[in-house]
Order: sequence, then structure tokens, then C-alpha cells
Amino acid sequence: MTTANPGRPTDGEYLPYYEPYIRRVPDGDIGEIFERQIAETAAFFAPFSAEQARWRPAPKEWSVIEIVGHLADSERIFSYRALRIARNDPTPLPGADLEAYVPAAVFESRRLADVVGEYEAVRRATIALLRGLDVAAWTRMGTADGNAISVRALAYILAGHETHHVEELRKSRDW
Repeated sequence: MTTANPGRPTDGEYLPYYEPYIRRVPDGDIGEIFERQIAETAAFFAPFSAEQARWRPAPKEWSVIEIVGHLADSERIFSYRALRIARNDPTPLPGADLEAYVPAAVFESRRLADVVGEYEAVRRATIALLRGLDVAAWTRMGTADGNAISVRALAYILAGHETHHVEELRKSRDW
């Protein structure tokens, strides 16, 4: 991904709320982890039928296709934050209610393959951004949603967030 190895984020680079996501990320190069996730996530969803894509674990929970759309939207928000912070923009960044995005996006009106393709494109854009960061940019701190956060924490949160949702889907039903 880059010649700069950012290492894992440390305490103080993110809110404790994000610890479960960061903890899910295995040791290793974060860029390689991102690349593997694209292939693994796309392969996981590829055999899903239209019926399976609209399956919900419970009546008020998101469908499979909504979860994929949520991954793409979350990636956009968090990578935008990483861009602004990496470029040393001191402007505090607003929060985003990502749960409200899901019904507004109407993902269920689309084919799962199209939403997975969107996720892949967004992830590739994130990888391209991160690939060009130097050591200073990876550890740069900024403010998002009123809280201090580093660029490398944002990357680890994204990787762990995706792992969380895919693991939850794997556990919720025998696909």
C-alpha cells in the first residue's frame, strides 16, 4: 500500500467506542488487509440470490443489501475524514447519522451485485488515498464529530467495521 507502515492506532487516537472494531483487525499491513477484504467481501456476497439479499435477521434490522450499502456509505464518510485530516485541514468535521442514511438510500430497489460493486469502487478509492500517505499523515490528528481521531485510526475502524458486519451476517444465518 505505502512505504510508510502506520502501525496500529494507540489509545488517545480514537474514542473507546471504536475499540471493538480496531481489535477485530489482524496484525499486518493495513493496505493488504483492505485489499483482502475487497476480494473476501465480494466473494461472500456473490452467490446471494435476490431473496437472500433482502433477508433481515429481525423485522426492524437491516437487510443484507442494506448492510452492504451501509459499508459503502461508512467508507465514504470515514475516508473523507481521513483525507481532510491527512491533508492537515484543521477544520473540525461534523458527525453523520449513518443509520439514517440506510432508509434514505433505498438500497433494496437495487441489485445486490450493483451495491457490492459500489462498495468495491469506494474501497478502491480509499486504498488509493491511503497508498499515498507519508508517515506524518498517518499519525496526524484531527477532530471529527467533536472527538480527536487519527488517520490510521480511521483506516483501522473501517477495516474492523467491515469485519464486524460480515461476521455478524455469517453468524446470523447458514448461507
